[in-house]
Amino acid sequence: MARFDGRQAGYIEATRRQVPGLDDLHRMTGLLLAERIAEEGRVLVVGAGGGLELRALAQQHAGWSFDGVDPSSDMLALAQQTTSCHSSRIRLCQGNIQAAPKGPFDGAVCLLVFHHISPEERMETLRGIRHRLSPGSPLVLAHVSFPQREPDRSLWMERHIAFGAGPGMDKWDAARIGMMKRLFIDAPEDEQAHLHDAGFTDVAQFYQAFSFRGWIAYA
Repeated sequence: MARFDGRQAGYIEATRRQVPGLDDLHRMTGLLLAERIAEEGRVLVVGAGGGLELRALAQQHAGWSFDGVDPSSDMLALAQQTTSCHSSRIRLCQGNIQAAPKGPFDGAVCLLVFHHISPEERMETLRGIRHRLSPGSPLVLAHVSFPQREPDRSLWMERHIAFGAGPGMDKWDAARIGMMKRLFIDAPEDEQAHLHDAGFTDVAQFYQAFSFRGWIAYA
């Protein structure tokens, strides 16, 4: 197992603080997938580092098996630790979507990932997921998404920073600059258009919690 430091280990605490309703998002994800996936289904988890959604889905559905892919060896190490009780049903692979098994999968999940990758990588990832899914299989996607026209963009950016701020945070300007440099945020209508362009159908938003949104779509 690769080693991880306190920064990666603190990921779980930070994620729970920053994402409103995270446990409920995981529960909704399992419910939506189960509408199309049988008791012994196979699920692809893209951006599996940390392992929170893997653990939640494995607890909800004892017959499912999972393939998780993530570019970070440190975060995969954390995922391995987080999901140790379900290790017999989980395989982890380092890399982007191209490193994932070819499938076919009965469903896929990509949570809290897309705001970290460029628009070009998003489309490559969506198409890669689509090609690995059986026809009609569900994809659950969730990440930061809010309007990109001013003044709404700046307002939602401030709200996002305020909600995720830890105790005593006083470097608002640095946080704002860092968010603008590190995150790739699209408007909700563009997110849905990307799913359609990648070949998904029946796209519907099922989740909104402050600056986060989630969609269900089908291959």
